[in-house]
Amino acid sequence: MTASSIFGTGDGGLAHDPHGRAQDLGTLLGKVLRIDVDAGDSCAIPPDNPFLATPGARGEIWATGLRNPWRFAFDRDAGLLYVADVGENQWEEVNVAPAFTGGLNYGWNIMEGLHCFATPSGCSQSGLTLPVLEYGHAQGCSITGGFAYRGSRLPSLQGTYFYADYCRGWVRSFRYANGMATEQREWAFGNLGSVLSFGEDAAGELYVLSATGTVYRIDPS
Repeated sequence: MTASSIFGTGDGGLAHDPHGRAQDLGTLLGKVLRIDVDAGDSCAIPPDNPFLATPGARGEIWATGLRNPWRFAFDRDAGLLYVADVGENQWEEVNVAPAFTGGLNYGWNIMEGLHCFATPSGCSQSGLTLPVLEYGHAQGCSITGGFAYRGSRLPSLQGTYFYADYCRGWVRSFRYANGMATEQREWAFGNLGSVLSFGEDAAGELYVLSATGTVYRIDPS
C-alpha cells in the first residue's frame, strides 16, 4: 500500500446535487480523494487508486457518493475508516468501511442515509455501501464526525466511535461490530453548543471543539 494522504470534498453546494457530481467520476466533488505523499510530487496519484483505468475518471478518487463529509477518521487498531456525511433534508449518517478498500460508493444523491433520495418512490441500491447509522432531523441537523477512542483513561470504551450534532450540541457514540453500530449511547455532557470538530492527542485521548470557543476533553466521570 502506497503511503498516502486522504481527504474529502463536498458535492459543490447546490441543493439536491442536481448535476450528480457525487456520482460523477469526472469531478473531484462529493468524493474521498487519495494522493501519494512520498513520490516527490505533492499531488501524485497512487498507482493502486481504484479508478485509474476507468475512462474519464479522475485518478485521485478513492470513494464516491458523499454530500458533505464532515469529518472522517481512521481507527488505526481496527483498520477502519469512519466517514460522517452531512445530509440534505432529513438524514445524517455515519459510514464505516475497511480503511484500505477503495472504489466504494456511499450513495449520495441516490440515497440520503438509508432512504432513496433522487427517486423517493424507489431506487436501486446495487453497488452502494450503506451507512451503519443514521438519525433524522427531529434529533439534529448536521453531523460532526469524531474518532474511535484509543486512549487509556477510559479502557472500557476502547474502539468506541464518538460523534456529535452541530445544532443540538449532544455527543453520542457506538461500537462497530459485525457490520453494525452496537452499544449506541448519548452522553450526559449537557449542551456543548455547536460542535465543530473532535480532536485526538498522541495518547489517543479525545477532545470536543465547540463554537463557543471551548475545547472539552472526554474524561472519566
